[in-house]
Amino acid sequence: MPVVASRPDPGRDLVAGAQAAAAAAAALLADATLAVRRRVVLDGPGAGRMIDREQRATHGLAWLATYAQAVRQLAAYAERMRGAGRLGETEELVVRIGLGEYLAQMLGGIPMSQGEIVRPADLGLSVDQVAARVTPAVEALIASGNDAENRARLIALMSEHPGVTVGDCGLDDTLDAIREEMRKFAESEVQPHAHAWHLTNSYIPLDIIEQMAELGVFGLTIPEAYGGMGLGKESMCVVSEELSRGYIGVGSLGTRSEIAAELILGSGTEDQKRQWLPKIASGEVLPTAVFTEPNTGSDLASLKTRAVRERDTYKVYGNKTWITHPVRADLMTLLVRTNPAEAGYRGLSMLLAEKPRGSDEKPFPAAGMSGTEIEVLGYRGMKEYEIAFDGFAVGADNLLGGVEGLGFKQLMATFESARIQTAARAIGVAQAAMEQGLSYATARVQFGEPIANFPRVSDKLAMMAVEIMIARQLTYYAARQKDSGRRCDLEAGMAKLLAARVAWAAADNAVQIHGGNGFAVEFPISRILCDARILNIFEGAAEIQANVIARRLLDGSN
Repeated sequence: MPVVASRPDPGRDLVAGAQAAAAAAAALLADATLAVRRRVVLDGPGAGRMIDREQRATHGLAWLATYAQAVRQLAAYAERMRGAGRLGETEELVVRIGLGEYLAQMLGGIPMSQGEIVRPADLGLSVDQVAARVTPAVEALIASGNDAENRARLIALMSEHPGVTVGDCGLDDTLDAIREEMRKFAESEVQPHAHAWHLTNSYIPLDIIEQMAELGVFGLTIPEAYGGMGLGKESMCVVSEELSRGYIGVGSLGTRSEIAAELILGSGTEDQKRQWLPKIASGEVLPTAVFTEPNTGSDLASLKTRAVRERDTYKVYGNKTWITHPVRADLMTLLVRTNPAEAGYRGLSMLLAEKPRGSDEKPFPAAGMSGTEIEVLGYRGMKEYEIAFDGFAVGADNLLGGVEGLGFKQLMATFESARIQTAARAIGVAQAAMEQGLSYATARVQFGEPIANFPRVSDKLAMMAVEIMIARQLTYYAARQKDSGRRCDLEAGMAKLLAARVAWAAADNAVQIHGGNGFAVEFPISRILCDARILNIFEGAAEIQANVIARRLLDGSN
């Protein structure tokens, strides 16, 4: 249940002020976009080099756009909550603090990372240009938003209801019920064991996976005609968030199925859909994504793993790395080069490669396939591997879509969902960090009182709650855009970019609240810190994500 404190008539002025501030933020973004566009050449052979040379400005523009969208979504959230009679004191405080802080950062400096602050001048904006966008609504929200009184009151409300979502998330009854069901499962079956799984680098038990299958986790967005639940991407966000709150490894198990199902649903033949989607939805088949290669990273055009056609079989040769949960997977979505004469993306194809399940003793019991585990700091429970293929056989009828050369296009079609899902996982990790921080700060007594009473501690917790809600609303918005059938790579990228930073900040600050105990492996927050760090890297590192957002903004398409 969310923390809600009702008030007689909350939010009239807040909604109007938030909408005016959102308009001012959009105008500032438009000014910045024009200024940055003047610095780069978008036409001709030098376009890419200019954008790369001006990365501070272009990536800064991406962050400014993300903040402008965050302000817009906070304003929309406040309007919806007020219209539904659900804008209580907690929700109003979260919106006020969030708007005040994000507007102030847009004017004074946005942290792209711990040591990189992008300011309006970096984008080519003059002091006068910025001042022209500081409307009375913006001034009022900055002055009365993220102040000591509001933060203290929010912490008081959080302390009255610890261990729950701070504020009404704005979901309908169905999604609220799904959240409650997933939270109960995570709290009873996942959280009590997550730290032990992490410390021993153990697989998430198969009985947990079976329970997830019974709950419908693996078939959430698969149409009912193929054995799924036929729900939208917003349900995926809710489920991913709650399971990742329990343990990111459990939350990420659903990602494997989500990526594979979207690939098959969007690009597979009818026979491939009927063969694989019901098995994925039921949990009978566990998929894994096999895309990345050593020394390629995000540069998929340089992919070298090749698949050679021999009559009705492809023989695969090459190396893949950072493959999650491959040992226990039954199906690999395997990106390969089927036409070595075709450079770049055009020679790539996607194979639906079947494999037997392995074990720690014999991880890859298949001819032409071997692997080595990559030891990692966090994000455990599924295990990461580097895999070598040497003549591994895949039936030619398992070429996704039945046509060679479409692999990159097929993969790109899934990136929106993958990034929305990653944002949701980040929100769950951030929520877990906040709960650990609040619990510890309330129990830990120093100088005669709980450390939660000290402003430098409580301020950290208040901002965790606020930024989690901002990231959540941005992610839900991206999911709704996806569900509506609109192109949403921009919104999905923004959600992933911001949520990953929020998760890392929440985990880092929760460790700080724990003091020396936060550095001890016996405390769960040490695991959460390790888990949070990867979110800024996979599914598009923050820098790559910012680059993609910037290019979309600068070319004017949406």
